[in-house]
Amino acid sequence: MSLRNVRKLGDELLRKKSRKIEVIDDRILELLDDMAETMYSLDGVGLAAPQVGVLRRAVVVDIGDENGLHEFINPEIVEQSGEDVMTEGCLSVPGSIGEVKRPTYVKVRAFNRKGEEFELEAHDYFARAICHEVDHLDGTIFVDKAENIRPKEVQ
Repeated sequence: MSLRNVRKLGDELLRKKSRKIEVIDDRILELLDDMAETMYSLDGVGLAAPQVGVLRRAVVVDIGDENGLHEFINPEIVEQSGEDVMTEGCLSVPGSIGEVKRPTYVKVRAFNRKGEEFELEAHDYFARAICHEVDHLDGTIFVDKAENIRPKEVQ
């Protein structure tokens, strides 16, 4: 495993649509491992493959609860409901936050690293994190949806 550089706002690659993963091979598994390591090293809660320069449909999410790391290959949000506005930030837009409206519930269909299809239901912060990362796969960055974008205060 190794750390990868995170692409920043202004990098054209972040605006491109990612390609579906047809075969889960060693390169994809290494990508997932590297994405998780990179995310953790930056204290993030999610990371999408385009953020590390790979235009493939893969995301990792860990909101810091007892469920730990979730890996999604070719994720598709098949159901959503509710809405809430919360503050978000992004590893590709360091130093900025903004208010984003997202669903409070999503059902996502994806594949795991073994190539097995699964569905997962997520609520609240977990649902928000999944939506944020899936947006990256379609070239959307949180600032495209955010209001009241402002500098993140140093903690």
